[in-house]
Order: sequence, then C-alpha cells, then structure tokens
Amino acid sequence: MSADSDQEQQYDPPTVEQNVIRFWKDNHIFEKSMEQRRGSEPFVFLEGPPTANGLPHPGHVLTRAVKDMVLRHRTMQGYYVARKAGWDTHGLPVEIEV
Repeated sequence: MSADSDQEQQYDPPTVEQNVIRFWKDNHIFEKSMEQRRGSEPFVFLEGPPTANGLPHPGHVLTRAVKDMVLRHRTMQGYYVARKAGWDTHGLPVEIEV
C-alpha cells in the first residue's frame, strides 16, 4: 500500500470536524477572538429576523451563509464584529397574516 492510500483511509472528515469543534469550545477560541478585537474599529451589521414567507428552503441557507462569510471576513481583517441576530417585533399582526 502506498503512503497516499494510507492517508486516505485514515482521514475521516466527520471526526476531524468534531475534533476542531471540541478544540474551539475547550479553548474558548471564539470568545478569545472577540476579546482580541475589542476596541478595534467596529463593523456593524444588523441582521433582520428570519422571514415568515413559507417553509425553509435552500435560499434561506444561502443568504445566511453569505452573511456569515462577510462577518468572518471582516473579523479576519481586524474589525470588531458583534454578532446579534434580529428578532421579529411585529408580533401578532404578522402572525395573523401568515
């Protein structure tokens, strides 16, 4: 067996992902990233609430992924990016229409 095929057999993406997630949680990486940038120029992004326009579909995932990429990019550029999701404050009038 070649070295390449040995590596292919050993590489298990779900296991690698779980290890990375555990590392980030155990070492508070996200919190450290936020604290490191506190005091830097802020990048403000106000994300609206999830829309109530029907059942979830791939378009919902796409828009959230694109927004997430922008926030991560700005963070990597050194901006302080507070992440707060929006909330539907229209309440019952909107629920009645849906």
